[in-house]
Amino acid sequence: MVPLRMTQTQREKTLLPEGGTGFFPYPGGSSYNTALAIGRLGVPVRFLGRISKDFFGEQLIGHLIKNKVGIDLIVRSEEHSTLAFVKLEAGKEPQYVFYTEGTADRSFSQADLPVKLPEETHCILFGSIAMTMEPVATTIESLIFQKRGRAEDGPVISIDPNIRPFMIRDKDAYCKRFEGWVAASTIVKISSADLAFVYPNFDLEASLQRLLNMGPRLVVTTLGPEGAFAALRRDTGIIRANAPVVHSKVVDTIGAGDTFHGALLSWLDLKGKMSRSKLVSLTEGELHEALFFANKAASLVCARQGADPPTLPEVEAL
Repeated sequence: MVPLRMTQTQREKTLLPEGGTGFFPYPGGSSYNTALAIGRLGVPVRFLGRISKDFFGEQLIGHLIKNKVGIDLIVRSEEHSTLAFVKLEAGKEPQYVFYTEGTADRSFSQADLPVKLPEETHCILFGSIAMTMEPVATTIESLIFQKRGRAEDGPVISIDPNIRPFMIRDKDAYCKRFEGWVAASTIVKISSADLAFVYPNFDLEASLQRLLNMGPRLVVTTLGPEGAFAALRRDTGIIRANAPVVHSKVVDTIGAGDTFHGALLSWLDLKGKMSRSKLVSLTEGELHEALFFANKAASLVCARQGADPPTLPEVEAL
């Protein structure tokens, strides 16, 4: 699998030592986190993107290597790393401030794409704030559209929009473009908050049906404390499944959705289901198992500071 969220955001977490305020760097970013989750679950994964040569970039590269994420598709550049400051307060959603102008990940261009993806590429994942910035958004989009063919031997394409409304200047334009990405995807992983942003006048069922009608085989939505729900479009109809959350102490929810996405894709790969032809044959029981596996992984990351995905033994032991 090749993650295509090109941002190499340095997540900065506030601490309050004796009444003071401090910021500490944590390597992260949506698809970066997902790549880490996949690597820790023992599934082969590479990161495709543009990463700075500055000391933040060195930290990002080192963290990928440490977590068994391939770096041979990464382009190194002189631009600075993107910075994301995250403010965490008890009982509130995380607040973000991004510094992206002229940064390495945002500058990812057509010239940075490999001539050919590795033969063993079974899945391409992409999404998040990379799809709100240029030229990186158009670069990713062009690759996805190139691979969108519905041939049975083509790679599974999986999107997690992970929408940050404050990064979107023209909502109508973004939503139109979003539907193009959905139509090119095999799997759509989307949160209930993202659905409410894109389709504020639709209920959950109507939103999911609209997405399925665009072409993807599988749509999975995370519902916070209510767990996760999946709808799989087969040639003979639609099957549905859901799975509850696994309750644990919540320390930090950052990276939960990214970890869920990585765990879902990892389960499919570990079970030999990561192909367009095998995906459509999933049973309701298998969908439930996949969702529950992903929920367990997300629960474990919520019990830790930062986007710190669990290993396969940790998930299986929960």
